[in-house]
Amino acid sequence: MNKVRYAVVGTGWISQIAFLPSIAQTGNSEVTALVSGNRANAEKLASFHGIPHVYSYAQYDEMLKSGHVDAVYIALPNSMHADYAIRAARAGVHALVEKPLAVTVAECEAMIAAADTAGVQLMTAYRLHSEPGTLEAIDMIRRGEIGEPRIFNSTFSFPVAAGNHRLKAEHWGGPLQDIGVYCINAMRHLFQAEPTEIIAAIAARPGDARFSEVEEMVSATLRFPGERLAHFIASFGGDDIDQYRVVGTTGQIEVHSGYRFDRPITVRLTKGGETVEKAFPQYDHFSGQAHYFSECILKGVRPEPDGGDGLADVAIMRAIEEAAKTGQAQKISLPARPSHPVKDMARSFPMAEKRLML
Repeated sequence: MNKVRYAVVGTGWISQIAFLPSIAQTGNSEVTALVSGNRANAEKLASFHGIPHVYSYAQYDEMLKSGHVDAVYIALPNSMHADYAIRAARAGVHALVEKPLAVTVAECEAMIAAADTAGVQLMTAYRLHSEPGTLEAIDMIRRGEIGEPRIFNSTFSFPVAAGNHRLKAEHWGGPLQDIGVYCINAMRHLFQAEPTEIIAAIAARPGDARFSEVEEMVSATLRFPGERLAHFIASFGGDDIDQYRVVGTTGQIEVHSGYRFDRPITVRLTKGGETVEKAFPQYDHFSGQAHYFSECILKGVRPEPDGGDGLADVAIMRAIEEAAKTGQAQKISLPARPSHPVKDMARSFPMAEKRLML
């Protein structure tokens, strides 16, 4: 096997705009099946991208046993991730699962156990772990460019229009799960540690009908070992911004755009009164992510952003929710990560251009 054959499970916005276009240029990956609840749209996408097989959700298990695929990319509502990943594992099929990995720690644990029992790879879809600018920021801290990292601060916000699926609570939606997860994952890997205590608050503009089911914004402060603090705000009501800053004892690093896949990343280092800025080209995050996961599958190597990485973020998000609900600080205890993103995970693919949006 020199290419990993994927089934894309869920043919909504992220699959159409990002994942499906990204695969052709990887060289080690191809999409051979779509699983969708909209047959007509799936047929159009299959024809456009040259995908030979289309299945309904009712045919998912049939697809897993068909021999047409080696892995699934799961881009379903959050509440469906665990079921579809566990069924894939039991069929001997690898799984790349969009974040958040699942809606509870117990579901994450079940997904990890199923993958380990079956001997298949489970990866949480943290595309930034293969993005060169992000990896440069992590490596700069690892090299001691800013001394000891002491402070992390981030704001990730964009206005969401009424009716957007992100405003529905049914599948554990909201700004924390949709975009706050990026801030949480970033702080953990930049500090190379897990938080020990969390305080949080939520807010929504009075009378704004968009936020009848989910909060407008969430703010959290997390304590890390060594008495370090990290803070972020994630919002669906504020203007468009996604950036983070890490302040150390001898300098600071600012990254913007810090999280989005539709714009390039700039890393700015300030120390000793001087600032040096490095602007990275706009790379295709999804090509890089798929290439990295396929390489792990082909080599039989466990991916760095594995199920445990996704579990940690789910545990933290649930603790943030409890802290905001009760007004009480929440203690949290997570095992240390066995690894963090490193520069040889970087993938520098140009932006894919061929896409069909339905």
